[in-house]
Amino acid sequence: LTKLLLLATTMKKMMMLFLMVMAFSDSMSQQTAKQARDDFKKLAWLEGTWLRTNSQAGQSGIERWFKSSPFELQGYGVTFKGQDTLFVEKLHIIINEDRLYYVADVPENQQPVYFKLTEITKSGFIFENPDHDFPKKIAYQEENGVLKATVSGNNKSLEFLFVKR
Repeated sequence: LTKLLLLATTMKKMMMLFLMVMAFSDSMSQQTAKQARDDFKKLAWLEGTWLRTNSQAGQSGIERWFKSSPFELQGYGVTFKGQDTLFVEKLHIIINEDRLYYVADVPENQQPVYFKLTEITKSGFIFENPDHDFPKKIAYQEENGVLKATVSGNNKSLEFLFVKR
């Protein structure tokens, strides 16, 4: 009987510990989800059409962002040469599994590439994917109406400048 009572007490303690761990885990998950939603709201400044100001001679470009759901910004970047389209990329910033991701879908990649948010402010952000060949880092910073988008990695960096239309 003593062994049975000891076993029941141990089981009760283990159940309490399990419930505490589950409650803590749920609380952390809710906190992470709230942080992702709060960070997503900080991206409202990005919405709209941005005209590229540092294109190569004879070329032009735009980047357009719009909110497609409470958890997603959709965008696209297009480079033109005169009336001809040279390059198109489909872009998304999404909340997935309680984290923010920048998703780039470009013709040279078989699948969209996910970059995880590593830094955010009211006027800028950085997303990174150290496993991707190039870029490994995507940074956007808006200052005085000018958007600077920088892609970098492997000792290489490209800068794109835009003004909002």
